[in-house]
Amino acid sequence: MSDEWLKQVKWNEDGLVPAIAQDVHSGQVLMMAWMNPESLALTVAEKRAIYWSRSRQRLWRKGEDSGHVQHLHDLRLDCDGDCILMKVEQVGGIACHTGRQHCFFYALQDEQWQAVDEVLKDPHAIYSKAGE
Repeated sequence: MSDEWLKQVKWNEDGLVPAIAQDVHSGQVLMMAWMNPESLALTVAEKRAIYWSRSRQRLWRKGEDSGHVQHLHDLRLDCDGDCILMKVEQVGGIACHTGRQHCFFYALQDEQWQAVDEVLKDPHAIYSKAGE
């Protein structure tokens, strides 16, 4: 397989591109994370979301700790070539490390950010050995 398609992505100065994960069935935007060329190529090869963790400085296979894997159904590049959209099937229905369905659970209400979506599973249970 040629890597010419990877060269068409406009990577930022850190060699990254923002990647938005959207639920393939509901259309709900689940999360945004970063990808580098290797993580994007592996995402396509493995048909699952693999990101670049800026905090860990390593590849991050979504669900590697939580089991909440994102299976890739469709991959898009925006018109400017600087943002990826992935339509994914979210295993377990939880995309956010806070235990919520998606990461966009803060809504601006009365000039304050308020959490408006429920926690589906306690994050400590998701990420502890006892929670497995």
